[in-house]
Amino acid sequence: MIGTFLITICVLISNLLHAVWRTLVCEWVGLVARHEQRGPSFKELMEEFSPRQLAVKQLKRQFLDALQANDSLEVMKILHTGELEIDTVLEVDDPSMLLASYKQGYWLPGYTLDKSWATGIHVCVMYNAVDTALVLIQEGAAINRMPNGKTPLHVACEASNADCVALLLAHRAKVNGLSLSGHTPLHYCITSQSVACAKLLLCEGAKVNMPSDNNEADTPLHAAARFGVPELVALYLANGADVNSVNSLQETPLMTACFWAFDAKEQFYSENHHLVCRLLLDSQAGISKPQRRDNKTALHKAAWNCDHVLMQMLLDAGANTRAVDINGCAPIQYLLKVTDVRPMAIPELCYQALLNHNAARIYPPQFHKVLQACYDCTKAVEVMVNSYERLKPTNKWSAAIPDDCYKRHKDFYDSLFAVCSNTPRSLLHLSRCAIRASLGEVCQRGVAQLPLPPPMKRYLLLEPEGILY
Repeated sequence: MIGTFLITICVLISNLLHAVWRTLVCEWVGLVARHEQRGPSFKELMEEFSPRQLAVKQLKRQFLDALQANDSLEVMKILHTGELEIDTVLEVDDPSMLLASYKQGYWLPGYTLDKSWATGIHVCVMYNAVDTALVLIQEGAAINRMPNGKTPLHVACEASNADCVALLLAHRAKVNGLSLSGHTPLHYCITSQSVACAKLLLCEGAKVNMPSDNNEADTPLHAAARFGVPELVALYLANGADVNSVNSLQETPLMTACFWAFDAKEQFYSENHHLVCRLLLDSQAGISKPQRRDNKTALHKAAWNCDHVLMQMLLDAGANTRAVDINGCAPIQYLLKVTDVRPMAIPELCYQALLNHNAARIYPPQFHKVLQACYDCTKAVEVMVNSYERLKPTNKWSAAIPDDCYKRHKDFYDSLFAVCSNTPRSLLHLSRCAIRASLGEVCQRGVAQLPLPPPMKRYLLLEPEGILY
């Protein structure tokens, strides 16, 4: 009995002690949470907003405003107060990230910062404030610092401020210095306005074949080809750029220019990129040199863009229409994949160009794939059909042509099914096929030399007429 009573007393005391402990712990946690929510202490706030701190902050603001306005007198006045170091790092509005450079993988794609860190000399070259930049340099400003990943020379080149570039180079700026992302100043010359900057850099010993120190390993020639700046491409080639240099993807500048010649977002073809390709080809760029990773050639990339101008240019230079990539696809297969998603293209000209340079035709039992890709572009279908002596339709042909499309192009598709039957096609068509077969790889050049009237030459080169017979 007494034992039971003692056990009960012990349990009650234990529960009481636990209750007191929980109460004390909860009060402590609550105090900590209230302290965290309260924010900085009064002392901390006083230190942050002390008269000295406020004065320095205001002085920085005045300094930045004077730099942006190219007010060299005000800049001198502020520096001579002794309250601000000449290489003080400022926080500058920079939505375009002109001042910033980051290593690959630091930020998510498309994620940008609105502000960047910069010294006074960075701000001067950003706003082309040459007079103020000279004052800072004379006062001993450092010209190779990178508070946000770029030196002032990188910024000046990207901003295309040639006067600032000349000033920095005259005061021993590092002409081949790397930004945090691994690019030299020459890599930041990417517009036609920056040609003068590139000339200054080359005169001071910039390495025209120096690859970027990052995953891409692009040379300045790759960068100029990527952004379609023919003036820069011509300048680099004249200064010894390697026309067949390759980046980490084993792409030559020609391949880069071919790929970026089409703006998929805006749906237009860049004449500047075409001119870049012309310059590279005239400088003996390797026309059929494949990428080592996937065996794609420049013609594959042009076909992927459905760019008939560029394809014709490459073919005239000797591109191989039968080169296959790592998956066994020739340029004509690339063309088939994108015909229906290139509304600004003229696909029949692309197919004509390939077939007139001895491209391998689609395997006849698989011709329904041509109809699936080109059913709404009857001229392209006509060009493809006329490259065969005869074609035998399969059940998949009708299924490949949507009913509404058949109604829109009824006359053409009726003629298609009429000529693709068990009866031979016309003697005129068979003669065309025989001449084309005899000319082979030189079909386009050979037809041009034949003593025939222009309409007959166009017929031999598969010029579409809108109907089959």
